[in-house]
Amino acid sequence: MTGASVDSSAEGKHRPPGPARQRHLSDFTALTRQVQDAGYMRRNYGYYWAKLIGLTLIGAVLAVAFILLGDTWWQMVTAVVLALLMTQIAFLGHDAAHRQIFVSPKWNEWVSLIVVNLFAGMGLGWWNAKHSKHHAAPNKIGTDPDIAPGVLAFTPEAAEARKNRFTRWLATKQGYFFFPLLLLEGVNLHVQGIKRVLGKGRIKRRWVELSFITVRLASYVVLVFLVLSPGKGAAFIGVQLAVFGLYMGIAFAPNHIGMPIAPREAGIDFLRRQVLMSRNITGGRWVDTFMGGLNFQVEHHLFPSMSRPNLRKVAPLVRQHCDQLGVKYTETAFGQSLRDVTAYINKVGRGGVDTWACPLASTHRV
Repeated sequence: MTGASVDSSAEGKHRPPGPARQRHLSDFTALTRQVQDAGYMRRNYGYYWAKLIGLTLIGAVLAVAFILLGDTWWQMVTAVVLALLMTQIAFLGHDAAHRQIFVSPKWNEWVSLIVVNLFAGMGLGWWNAKHSKHHAAPNKIGTDPDIAPGVLAFTPEAAEARKNRFTRWLATKQGYFFFPLLLLEGVNLHVQGIKRVLGKGRIKRRWVELSFITVRLASYVVLVFLVLSPGKGAAFIGVQLAVFGLYMGIAFAPNHIGMPIAPREAGIDFLRRQVLMSRNITGGRWVDTFMGGLNFQVEHHLFPSMSRPNLRKVAPLVRQHCDQLGVKYTETAFGQSLRDVTAYINKVGRGGVDTWACPLASTHRV
């Protein structure tokens, strides 16, 4: 099923729920009841306070080490460590934005603002707007911004839209330069956040976001060039952003790329939409830490406000429920998932993915 797509006839917006639709809704209701009864929706305050305090202290120690180490090329190692730290901080911001940390929405909001904007220097408003659309309809053409046309083509429609021979040829090889392009993703994440906060339209807490981002980026640049010579300073920032972008990319890319793509008019119930479009990454708790809990993508999409430590606990229950329903639950080793991502992106670029050719079309209509 890797790279296949979900087909469904147009879903009438005013169509009354039929027996199949009601049955599918009860499938998720039954799972939710089991999850709540098992206590998996409880918050893990100890875990998150340890993360918040621990990552803050590591950042402070790293800043002191950076100053003491001085103007040397060994600071490129510090840049790599900082990139890893910033990615872990971004994962924590992701959890807060999903209200996984506290019961209070306001506490979650302010923690996510501090962590994402002030600590990581990115824009929470931009990320929230984009990520919310993704969660509502993962891998759905015209709805999920993560598969929207851009430098790379993630859907047959995007590949067919290439306007000249050179861009069409590049599309056939795009899987091979996908990961090198992630070295620029760190810059893109910062730029997109700044563009949104400076853009037109109503933005909640615009001045808080702008102030936090300004303080973070300005203090970072000033400190780097106070300690390092111009050449080393530029290299330090370049290495840090490149590693940060690559790490973020390889943590998020396996989640959905290469999983079924749903056409614009597809109608599919919540449980199947989230499970069939998502891929879990197998491994021990080190994988949980490395990927910030995103390795349990199926469980995260079904229960986005579930605290990260509970995702591993609830996974066997979700897997068993899907098996009973006959819903494919995808799990892949990390290395294989990256190979699947590369193969799928190349296949799309060569026109080898048919949006309408998928057996799920006849088995998961609602």
